[in-house]
Amino acid sequence: MIPRLARAAIISLSALTCTAQASEEVNVYSYRQPFLVEPIFKAFTDETGIEVNVVFAKKGLIERLKLEDRNSPADLMLTTDIGSLNDLVEGDLVQAAASDVLEANIPSAYRDPDDRWFGLTVRARIAVVSKERVADGALKRYEDLADPKWQGRLCSRSGKHVYNVALVSSLIAADGEAVTRAWLDGVKANLARKPQGNDRGQVKAISEGACDVALINNYYMGNMLADPEQAAWAESVSIVFPNQGDRGTHVNLSGVALTKHAPNRENAIRLMEFLSDDQAQAIYAKVNYEYPVKPGVAWSPLLQSWGTFKTDPVPLSEIAALRVDAIKLVDESGFDD
Repeated sequence: MIPRLARAAIISLSALTCTAQASEEVNVYSYRQPFLVEPIFKAFTDETGIEVNVVFAKKGLIERLKLEDRNSPADLMLTTDIGSLNDLVEGDLVQAAASDVLEANIPSAYRDPDDRWFGLTVRARIAVVSKERVADGALKRYEDLADPKWQGRLCSRSGKHVYNVALVSSLIAADGEAVTRAWLDGVKANLARKPQGNDRGQVKAISEGACDVALINNYYMGNMLADPEQAAWAESVSIVFPNQGDRGTHVNLSGVALTKHAPNRENAIRLMEFLSDDQAQAIYAKVNYEYPVKPGVAWSPLLQSWGTFKTDPVPLSEIAALRVDAIKLVDESGFDD
């Protein structure tokens, strides 16, 4: 059974099927929210004359692509996490998109070695700490979160959420499985409450005094500060970029992949190249407080105010390959229990 699309979907499957063979179109399945990509797609159409038809959904698009197989109208998949990109590769749902433009714009750490996916934006997994109850410099590394001094002071969303799975994968890459398993045990022992909610919910919990420390993706801070109802939450915490004294802060990606049976392959690659270039990268950086993947593109003023930081250099393809091991360790630790 094909999963139901989220209500945000704006183009039906039948509509896409009717247009899939049009020579000046490209069809996109997107996990990225409409407000993020519609301005970019409009700019692409204005520049090239190629129309972009989009299905938006929160989940189910990878499964739909698999069920449709060679009959799928989709040319591109836009995703919000390295795990989804890896799922596309492991499901044999995508093909290589060799492009000198993509290779020039996107650093090797942020693209598949075989050109089957490409990162478009970078998001840092930062720590946020209470301005009132945590001293400056008290937290410096992800590993510090297992220190008993934080007992009863941590909040977290599910350990099996894709953002945390990617972080645990990065810890396995850095410290090995045994050390990472011990770290999970230590973090679980320090939790103030059972893992729950989303990243914004952790910041709210800190502002309400339920805990003092949490991990979130950096763009949530920008979005909360821009929301009058949530700005107070964000203003109650300080930002920490972990591991600046050693390997650097873990980052994840939003990304794009060319589907295996793309009916408009050339147009799709043109859109991929456009998404990696200066104009689209600047729009991403401004609209959702994410870091451009292309070096040299200016960060938004808010991101600039937080300062530069060192990123973990391990290629995201290697992090993705450790996801199964990471989920196993999270399960073994009973983190979510």
